[in-house]
Amino acid sequence: MASMLSPYRLGKARDLYNLFTVFNSFSWSLLAGNIIILFALRMNASSTIIGLLNALIYVAFFFLPLGKLLAKRFSIIRIYSIAWLIRTLAMIPLVCAPFAVSAGRHDLAMALTLLGVLAFHIFRGIGMIGNNPVLNYLAAGPDRGSYMTQIQVINSAVGMFAGFIIAVVLGRDPPLFLYSILITLGIVGGILSSALVNRIPEPEGPEGEAPVDFFNMLRESLSKASFRHFIIILFLVALVSAIARAFLVVYSREVFFQGDGMVSLYSVFGGLGVLMAGLAIKFLVDRIGVKPIYLVCTIIGFAGMIPIVLFPRGAVENLSTVILFLSFLHFIVNFGFLGAEGIAQTYFLALVPAKYMLNMGIVYFFVFGLAGAGGSFLAGLFLDIFSALEISVFTSYKILYILLIGITALILVMQKSLVALGSLPFRGAMEVMFSFRDLRAITLLDKLNKTNDREEEEALLGALHDTPSQLSIQGLLDRTKSPRLSTRSESLRALETLDALNEDAEKALVNDTINNPYTTAYISARILGNHRVYAAIPILRELAGSHDYMLAGEAIIALAKLKDEAFRPEIERIILNTENPRLKIMGVEAFGLYGASESLPLLLDILKAADPPPYLRDEVILSMASILRIQNQFYPLLVRFLEDEFRIATLCKDEAESAFEFYASTHGNKRRLDKNSEKALLDKQARRLPPAVSAYVDHLNGTLLSRWILELPGNLTDTISQIVFAEAVLDDEIKTYRRLQLLVSHWTAGKLRQWSKG
Repeated sequence: MASMLSPYRLGKARDLYNLFTVFNSFSWSLLAGNIIILFALRMNASSTIIGLLNALIYVAFFFLPLGKLLAKRFSIIRIYSIAWLIRTLAMIPLVCAPFAVSAGRHDLAMALTLLGVLAFHIFRGIGMIGNNPVLNYLAAGPDRGSYMTQIQVINSAVGMFAGFIIAVVLGRDPPLFLYSILITLGIVGGILSSALVNRIPEPEGPEGEAPVDFFNMLRESLSKASFRHFIIILFLVALVSAIARAFLVVYSREVFFQGDGMVSLYSVFGGLGVLMAGLAIKFLVDRIGVKPIYLVCTIIGFAGMIPIVLFPRGAVENLSTVILFLSFLHFIVNFGFLGAEGIAQTYFLALVPAKYMLNMGIVYFFVFGLAGAGGSFLAGLFLDIFSALEISVFTSYKILYILLIGITALILVMQKSLVALGSLPFRGAMEVMFSFRDLRAITLLDKLNKTNDREEEEALLGALHDTPSQLSIQGLLDRTKSPRLSTRSESLRALETLDALNEDAEKALVNDTINNPYTTAYISARILGNHRVYAAIPILRELAGSHDYMLAGEAIIALAKLKDEAFRPEIERIILNTENPRLKIMGVEAFGLYGASESLPLLLDILKAADPPPYLRDEVILSMASILRIQNQFYPLLVRFLEDEFRIATLCKDEAESAFEFYASTHGNKRRLDKNSEKALLDKQARRLPPAVSAYVDHLNGTLLSRWILELPGNLTDTISQIVFAEAVLDDEIKTYRRLQLLVSHWTAGKLRQWSKG
């Protein structure tokens, strides 16, 4: 169901639903949580009765069809609020149960308890027909998973608070009338929650949709392997979760003889586990997807049950060990399985089309209820059978949890085949969870989504630039649409640092180059080149002739990085014709990136131009060095020259002399007798280089150096470079250029070293 609410109204509706969740969770903790099991145990209920009480929680789901029938005549919100009110009032018989016990009527007290709990969950089931539509309506938008998990976090936090209150009030051996007081408080909370839900906006169904036949819809959905697979997993998860969590309360009392207050305190740790699971899911779900989180929660639940099987009998008497063990057990089992239940609902909402949400919500809860009710009742029955067979309680629980561990292992195998629904692969999700960089990026993105302050926004974008993470792509793309130029620029800079771009990012960058000249287009063109987006070559060719010289220059450099050789002649024409100094410099840089020796003559022509822009000659020389593949070695030499240009002769002659010394140390300094041998030719050339360079830089006589270059073996250099430099040292127009003298001296010295190595 798509939300028809404006952002303001959606925010107000969410605030109201959050407040409803607070009172509803408080009421639930006092009316349907572990307190009911403790209440029944105080009245000496058997394991079968305990299993039945827990099963009644899931009976609610079987009454969803009745709620659906009522939805044809009444509004969803009206059904929701009235059913919530009636379910709360249905717990009044439990307030009276202690009076029946005091009168010696334990049977009547248990009957009142079962009747009240049954009525509570019947009307809860009717009202729950509004749960998925309302939640789906309010969770519309890109933060769907995050908001749904926020509701789980609120539930957990309030449940923890209520559990702590219960633990303090009950103590070690509380009278039954204390339970009456707590249940009464729960009834008050339930009445308030029913009043609040009545104020929530009515969910709107999709316009123009024809009525959906339930059975045809069910048949169509079950025909899809992905939905069938999910439903089977949901059934097994609900089965294991219902048994594992509910019977921890009985396990704590019957195996370790813990009092009601301590068991309630353990429930607080269970609530803490749910809260931590909710916070972790809220933090990650919108970034890595639901499937890997579903798997991780199930793995945690699986691991949490293993200590029950391994716990030694001898440690039962050690109070401190027992307290630590049961606290951890309640925390980890609730973290795993309630986390799995919560994320399963998020997965369901993403899997099912909106038009089927109401009907398939019934199927979802029906399966959930069948598994929970059947599992709880059978587990209680099995424990009573084990007791009748005189199997110790300690051993009985080990057997029960071994079976649950086996079922959970099967769940994990099946979960691997779930449809990803846009989630990261499991391995990739694990890398995110254990990556400080990715976790920090998620934190920054969450802060970025909440801030309205310009300075903070730019600071956060700068931090994302320093913390490159693939998870930030969508958040940064959203910011590239900002009306503020600085925000768009910082967002693009952060995108530039990423290791890779997805298809959406590439399209957004191409659109930016087209639609935003003179502002951010040049940044996008640079990113396209840096990330080797070959699909952008056609548009970059067009942009190379843009009137926006920054955009044109970045487009030219991008094409060079993409090795678009077919367009290189056009770039040469653009650079020769332009008078823009920045564009000339960027074009010269592009020739260095192409690395084609055919560009050397053009670069020399640029060098000859009168009154070149500042730094253009430096860029030309560096570009030539790039073409010659010596830029890394030549750059430090050029920097030393620029520090003191009067040292040019010394630097050039040092290059030649050091190359000759390298030759001498490699081959010795003796003349060769065989004048026609290759070694004799090398020796002759090695000895000629220092005087040739000296004549070139001291007297501007390049004759010896030109001849030396032309006599280089063909395997040491390409013909174009050889001819270009042989002519350049003789050219009266440019032989006086000190930067060129330095480059030629360094290049020839490098060739002698290369020749000497053989």
